[in-house]
Amino acid sequence: MNLYRKIFKEYWNPYIAVGIAGLVSALYFGITGTVWAVTGEFTRLGAHILGWFGIDVSDWAYFQLVGFQGTPLSRTDGWIVIGMLIGALITILLSNSFKIRVPKQKRRLVQGFIGGIIAGFGARLALGCNLAAFFTGVPQFSFHSWIFMLATAIGTYFGVKVVNTKWWRGKPNIRMGAINPIAAAKTQKSNIQPKLGLLLFILYCGVIVYFFVVGKNLLAVASIAGALFGILIERGQICFTSAFRDLWISGRAVMSKAIAVGMMISVVITFFYIQNGSVALIKVAAPSTVIGGLLFGFGIVLAGGCETGMMYRAMEGQLLFWVVGAGNIIGATILAYGWDHLGIYNALTANWTKVNLIELWGPAGALIGTLTMLAVWFILSNWWEKRFRYGTGIKQQKAAKVTHQTKEA
Repeated sequence: MNLYRKIFKEYWNPYIAVGIAGLVSALYFGITGTVWAVTGEFTRLGAHILGWFGIDVSDWAYFQLVGFQGTPLSRTDGWIVIGMLIGALITILLSNSFKIRVPKQKRRLVQGFIGGIIAGFGARLALGCNLAAFFTGVPQFSFHSWIFMLATAIGTYFGVKVVNTKWWRGKPNIRMGAINPIAAAKTQKSNIQPKLGLLLFILYCGVIVYFFVVGKNLLAVASIAGALFGILIERGQICFTSAFRDLWISGRAVMSKAIAVGMMISVVITFFYIQNGSVALIKVAAPSTVIGGLLFGFGIVLAGGCETGMMYRAMEGQLLFWVVGAGNIIGATILAYGWDHLGIYNALTANWTKVNLIELWGPAGALIGTLTMLAVWFILSNWWEKRFRYGTGIKQQKAAKVTHQTKEA
C-alpha cells in the first residue's frame, strides 16, 4: 500500500523522472532510429483534418519533407503521441486525480488558443518542439538544438513580460463567502478511477502484444516508449515551460537542472549508438531555427504549457489544454502551408546547412563539448537560482540597497 501511495499519490523527483526519460529516449533511438517527437505528428493530424474537407496536401513541400504516409495508427510517431496520452491518463486514473477543470477566467481559453497557435507555428518552423529540437536534438549532436534552446529561453522571457501585464491577466475572479465545510466533508472520492485505470492498462498491454504477434515490432516499441514517456511526464510533472518561465518569475531552477541531467544521460547513450552505426538526425541551423525558437518560447508561456506539459494536463481533465492542443495543431498546419506557398522556406531556411558537432569537433570533442555545455547550463541555472531567489538574490540585493539608502536618508 505504501508503494502504491509512493508511486501514484506522490509526484516523482524531477531528476529521477527526467533522467529515466533521457534513458528511454536514447534507447528508443537506438532501437528504432527515430526520436521522441510529437509536433510533426500534430502537423500530419492537421493534414488529415484538411483531408476530411477535401483539401489535398500531398504536394505541399513540408509534408514531402516530414513524410505523410499512413495514419496515426500506422506510424511510430502516431503511437508515441497516443502512448503519451494514454500513459499519462493511466497514472492519473490510478492516482484517482482526474477531474474536469474549466478556467474561471474564460479569457484564458482564448489566450491559450492563441499561445498554442504561436507555439505550434514556431515549433514546426524550427523543425521540432522542445522534444525533437531540444531534448532529443542535443543528444543527436545537432547544433541547431543549441540555437533553438537559447532562442526558446529568450522567447519565454518576453512571454513572461506579456502574461504579467494587467491587460493580459484581466480582473481577478473573486468569489465571496467561505467554503462550506459540511459540503466539503461529504465529498468522498469513489474508487472507480483506479479501476478504469487498471482496465485501460490491461487493454493497452493487449494492443502492444497484438503488434508483436502480427510482426509490427516498431509500432509495439513506439507504443511502449510512448506510454513510458506519458507516465514520466505526468508523474514527474515535466514541463519545459516551467523550466524556463520559473527562472524569470521566481528563480526556481529545479526543472531546468533536471532537464540538463536527463540530457546528459541521453547524450552518453545516444553517442554509443551513433558510434555503432546509428544515423544521427541532424536539422538545418538557419534563421528559421532562431525565429521558430523565439516564437515557440513566447507561445508556450502564453499557452501555459509546452507539448509535454500540455499533454499530461489535458489528460488530468484541464479543458484549457485541449484548447491549447487544438491551437498547436492549427499553428503547425499554417506553417506547413506557408513553407512553400508563402515562401517561408526560401526566406528563412534555404541555403543554410546542417551542422553535425561530431563531424565538426570529432567524436571525442563532440561528446566532451556537449557534456561540458550541459554542465555549464546546470551550473548557471544553479547560480541563477541562488542569486535570484535565495540569500542575497538579485532582486533582494536591489531591495536591500534601496532600504538601506532610505534608512540613511
